[in-house]
Amino acid sequence: MASSSQRSKDSGTWTPKQNKQFEKALAQYDKDTPDRWHNVAKAVGGKTAEEVKRHYEILIEDLKNIESGRIPIPNYRSTGDTSNADKEEN
Repeated sequence: MASSSQRSKDSGTWTPKQNKQFEKALAQYDKDTPDRWHNVAKAVGGKTAEEVKRHYEILIEDLKNIESGRIPIPNYRSTGDTSNADKEEN
């Protein structure tokens, strides 16, 4: 098994644009799609099939940890969403 430093080096950094392309590609190429990871990598651009597969595995692990309660659900705020800001002020 690769060390954590090797894994982070292999997966590199993901831009918000690449993450959005990754999400769209996952919706387009489901688990039964032949050459799924190659197709996802092509849709994302700048990533190998192994990198997108590893990114997916990390995503699934994160989801499992959130669903099991080991990691709290992140409190994301949408751009331009003032509903939370209004509640905090009151």
